Amino acid sequence: MPEKKKILEVKHLKQYFKNGRNVTKAVDDVSFDIYEGETFGLVGESGSGKTTTGRSILQLYKPTSGEVLFEGKNVADLKSRTDRLAFTRDAQMIFQDPYASLNPRMTVEDIIAEGLDIHHLVKNKAERTERVEELLETVGLNASHASRFPHEFSGGQRQRIGIARALAVKPKFIVADEPISALDVSIQAQVVNLMIELQKKRGLTYLFIAHDLSMVKFISDRIGVMHFGKLLELGPADDVYDRPLHDYTKSLISAVPIPDPEVERDRTRIPYDAQKEEMDGEKRSMHEIRPGHFVRCSDDEVKHYEEVAASYEN
Repeated sequence: MPEKKKILEVKHLKQYFKNGRNVTKAVDDVSFDIYEGETFGLVGESGSGKTTTGRSILQLYKPTSGEVLFEGKNVADLKSRTDRLAFTRDAQMIFQDPYASLNPRMTVEDIIAEGLDIHHLVKNKAERTERVEELLETVGLNASHASRFPHEFSGGQRQRIGIARALAVKPKFIVADEPISALDVSIQAQVVNLMIELQKKRGLTYLFIAHDLSMVKFISDRIGVMHFGKLLELGPADDVYDRPLHDYTKSLISAVPIPDPEVERDRTRIPYDAQKEEMDGEKRSMHEIRPGHFVRCSDDEVKHYEEVAASYEN
């Protein structure tokens, strides 16, 4: 079996924000790889550093330290305009809020074609219009929508416009920053199914950021769990969801609602004490407990997690 190609490598990424004397460690020493054609899910509660990680990868925030390698090249070293443009063409983002991420003064055609104009991907106005109409139809909208403004659309339609804008420059890698959290449940399913379909057709690679662990399991090949800026657990989607090792992952899974009132009434939420697990001064790093399944722990805690992993086998 040929070895999978790494499209993205994140090494010891740190993103600190200074506020007077205080320093907020939004992302604190995070490392992971994303392979070509896969969906890597990043989950965690609000304020865990997921979005900051995504934005730092695309250089929307300049990282405090660490490396981001895209197709083997360090993104921070891309100095020339040509190299920067090539990177922004290959790596795009779908933003969380479809209300705020579209310019209200621009028509849908101009919003989607902005990337086409910057990268000089169309020769004339007729080709530009044709390309925009094709993209609108790809995401399930009509060609007639091109002349309208964002305020004329619903939340789900706006998010589809955001997806069309990201697809316009034919990227290889897309950071989907909670693309469904502002939408209602039936529309969420439509948008996620659209993203899966587009991935199959175009061979896209996703970094999918979300709160909802069950949705991330549905779309992702591998999952990383973040808390307080640190990556606590990383592994195949089924392993992380069905056989979680870290207490924080167990706590997150226990909070996923089950659509059965009888079961839901009798469930107990698993509490998580971050003071005991993460702020006790112990030096922790990622250890491989099962093949491809990593947990952030100290050397002394490895045996405990191996026992937890073994308990699922019995």
